[in-house]
Amino acid sequence: MAAEQILSNAASARQQIGGRLHEVVAESLFKEAERIAGRAVIREGESRKFAFDLALDRVLTSRVWGLPVMGMMLAAVLWITVTGANVPSSMLNDLLIGKGHPWLLSIFNSVGSPSWLTGLLVDGVYLATAWVLSVMLPPMAIFFPLFTLLEDYGYLPRVSFNLDRAFRWAGAEGKQSLTMMMGFGCNAAGIVSTRIISSPRARLIAILTNNFSICNGRWPTLILIGTIFVAASAPPAVSGLVAAGSVLVIAVLGVLMTLLVSRVLSRTILKGEPSHFSLELPPYRPPQIGRVLVRSIFDRTLIVLWRALVMAAPAGAAIWITSNIFVGGDSLAGHFVGWLNPFGMAIGLNGVILAAYVFAIPANEIIIPTILMLTLNLAKSGLAQSGVMIELDEATTRDVLVGQGGWTLLTGVNLMLFSLLHNPCSTTLMTIYKETKSWKWTLWSALMPIGIGFAVCGLVAVVWRLVS
Repeated sequence: MAAEQILSNAASARQQIGGRLHEVVAESLFKEAERIAGRAVIREGESRKFAFDLALDRVLTSRVWGLPVMGMMLAAVLWITVTGANVPSSMLNDLLIGKGHPWLLSIFNSVGSPSWLTGLLVDGVYLATAWVLSVMLPPMAIFFPLFTLLEDYGYLPRVSFNLDRAFRWAGAEGKQSLTMMMGFGCNAAGIVSTRIISSPRARLIAILTNNFSICNGRWPTLILIGTIFVAASAPPAVSGLVAAGSVLVIAVLGVLMTLLVSRVLSRTILKGEPSHFSLELPPYRPPQIGRVLVRSIFDRTLIVLWRALVMAAPAGAAIWITSNIFVGGDSLAGHFVGWLNPFGMAIGLNGVILAAYVFAIPANEIIIPTILMLTLNLAKSGLAQSGVMIELDEATTRDVLVGQGGWTLLTGVNLMLFSLLHNPCSTTLMTIYKETKSWKWTLWSALMPIGIGFAVCGLVAVVWRLVS
């Protein structure tokens, strides 16, 4: 009897606890429903009150206006980033390269440093890291605070809401749009931001396709080539619009490639149904400027910049060494360019461009300086020294690339496409490995885009030559 009484008491207590738990849950649900109804429902006898959040959401999440507003918002952020970074980038360039490089050379020469050591450390390692720092720091210092500002204000969940349908078509989910947008500042930061995606399959798709977002290291190449090649083929009155339009087309193509490749992956090696997630649109709130600056600078900008600098140093050393070691009357870099040239010409590029992209795996920021240096060295021009990256004004750059490099409009167009579709930089690859803990997926993330890049550029080259 005692045992039966104990079991009976336990069952009764369990029922009471379960009943109270249900009451608590029900009460919580009713309170939340009451809160939502208080904002969304107009009761009899009440007048309609103006609600700023609801009015703004009618525009920002509208099927008609949501996507155009989002596009304009992204365009404004990118325009502010690109134009706002020009002055500080120029100042850093003058300080680190214009003044810092000669100053370091004079110090090394004054202490009797061997020429090979001076070249390796100053012309190689230092110049590469100085290029990356001057080109990469200002855009990141502008883009990440702006992105974090939109996040803190509550706008980014609306972006996810607007793009959820497109990404669900691609077999992914709307949250990938946020990681894609973060990739426009830096792909490594975009990879880290995929942590917000709960589904492992959807997160892996976001990681593998983030490279199609144009990071700030690729913007200078696209803007320069769009200006001196694509815009040069248009009337002077509209050349500026044509240059900006060509860069915008590449950015939009990157978004379309993200969706297309995500769909292919979700139906092949990463099969599965897109996961469902509940998305509550938070209320708009004034951003906390101090917290925004701390999060964007310390949690994003400086961490990514440090990784890039660590990777840029060995790239500079490799460029200088291969340009200054000669075998059979030509440098190792010259032999490498000659070996790559048939592959490059087949896809509308050349060996110099492919070699520059190999050397610049640690940092996309040094693509154009490396291309100019290799082009001038192979042409035996006195404008550049072996292994010393160089920067020229737009007119001189075009003269060098066309006159001594043999570039055509096809070369410029395919370079813009290849800049979008080539493999991620080493900083991003290192981040991918840290996030996935898998060499397999890290290798996939490197080989997949470059394979797509070769295929697209090859197709454009074949069609271009047939038409012309």
